[in-house]
Amino acid sequence: MEVLRLDHVTKRFGKHVAVNDVSAAVPGGCIYGVIGPNGAGKTTTLRMILNIFAPDEGTIRIFGEPHSEALKDRIGYLPEERGLYKKMKVVEVLLFFARLKGMSRPRALVEIARWLDRFDLGKWAKARTEALSKGMQQKVQFLATILPGPDLIVLDEPFSGLDPVNTNLMKDVLLELKREGKTILFSTHGMEVAEKVCDAVLMISRGKKVLDGPLEELLRSHGGDSIVLEYDGDGAALRGIEGIDRVNDYGKYVDVTLVPGFDPQRLLGALVGRVEVRRFETRRSSLTDIFLRLAGKDE
Repeated sequence: MEVLRLDHVTKRFGKHVAVNDVSAAVPGGCIYGVIGPNGAGKTTTLRMILNIFAPDEGTIRIFGEPHSEALKDRIGYLPEERGLYKKMKVVEVLLFFARLKGMSRPRALVEIARWLDRFDLGKWAKARTEALSKGMQQKVQFLATILPGPDLIVLDEPFSGLDPVNTNLMKDVLLELKREGKTILFSTHGMEVAEKVCDAVLMISRGKKVLDGPLEELLRSHGGDSIVLEYDGDGAALRGIEGIDRVNDYGKYVDVTLVPGFDPQRLLGALVGRVEVRRFETRRSSLTDIFLRLAGKDE
């Protein structure tokens, strides 16, 4: 079942085209990533889905129908610009947002206690939100988003600013919600997280769709061989070698993305005599590799 469909959606701000003729379909019960560089149009796309902005052209349908007031309680939204009522206590903020979505007070209080404990925020329940660190505030706002149990959860850069422990915790919760049948739509420019958790992605660059579809299909069709290479010698030895599409230098090693279809053994043969190869490891191109090749051109 399709939860969300965008058909030829365009949004302009004056002469700037923020989103340009984007179409996509999001199946139910999946984690769907909207990925792209900063300024690509990800947030504008999410805001049109939520009817914060109306598209200038095209249509958006949620649960098979246009956006309406009746649909709002079925959607949870975490905006990129985090904002909590600073003088309110954590439990009061969560109760306020839960009641807005129609939860009864007794049920909300039970769920709030459960989630605060899960996110290690129990001892902060009666603290004002202004006393929390930015990371803790982000966790509180995430809880406010998922607490009422929305069917469609829309998250704008949800992992931004979180440490690895809390990033992993949020990832685990998103996977649990997916198993419960929820549909999660989130934007990110972090390709590693998207590749680990997304079932499908929409890649946008400069407002235009670059690609979309099931992640595994995209990795197969757009990925090629990549090489992790460690060597002793002058890095200039890699210049001009046939078959190299892109070199990403990490100092201690380099990631070499090959032209699709190019035999990695030919690269190894070309390196012999130029440098002393200490490691030559073939791997499938990652989402980051595909992103740099396709979206990176437009930056």
